[in-house]
Amino acid sequence: MATQQVGVTATEFRARRKALRLTQQDLADLAGVSPRFIHDLESGKATVQLDRLLAVATALGLELHWQVAAAGTLSGAGSGLDGQ
Repeated sequence: MATQQVGVTATEFRARRKALRLTQQDLADLAGVSPRFIHDLESGKATVQLDRLLAVATALGLELHWQVAAAGTLSGAGSGLDGQ
């Protein structure tokens, strides 16, 4: 289930970036991360670093919501993203 949540989040990040007419390079510059990280995030890579994920969400004007799941793992709550 966590993999599905990552896929939904990846789709939403990509859609928001495109709605703002930003390239991956533009977003990387705004968030202070590498363009490769943006590519990995939008591809649904499950091992992205949380601090970088938060920086990208902030640059896109998004807010992340998380809930604690069984065995102490994290999973997205719903889509996990709210536009500001």
